[in-house]
Amino acid sequence: MRTQRQVVDFSLRRRALLREVQSGRVGTYEVCDASPYLKSAAKFHGEPTDKLCPVCRRENLTHVHYIYGDELRQSSGQARRLAELPVLAMTLSEFHVYVVEVCRDCGWNHLVEQYLLGRDGLAAGPDDGEQPSRLRGGAAE
Repeated sequence: MRTQRQVVDFSLRRRALLREVQSGRVGTYEVCDASPYLKSAAKFHGEPTDKLCPVCRRENLTHVHYIYGDELRQSSGQARRLAELPVLAMTLSEFHVYVVEVCRDCGWNHLVEQYLLGRDGLAAGPDDGEQPSRLRGGAAE
């Protein structure tokens, strides 16, 4: 997406947690704890992936996109389909997106990624908010 910025990837944290589960230091009951609301959001608003669940290895994971922002008002905190995000990004100045992977079978869930979307990203330009090179350093050259 053109306005996507401030991306935070949680793959290292995910990998470390899965290592803990595989070694037995963390039980599967601690990581397979998706709430009924999250499972429902995965069913109705989720985007299927081609990745198998790393815990049960029986079902493919589903990505759920949650949106948060002041301009969203009552819609803040809702799950949305990926296809809806570009439309929202063009109509709202700024909102956060949290991508959660969910196994609808065993209940594994983990925050995969977080990023910012919105029209404010279009004004920043190609350098993502940096000043033009001739203005860096406080004075025009």
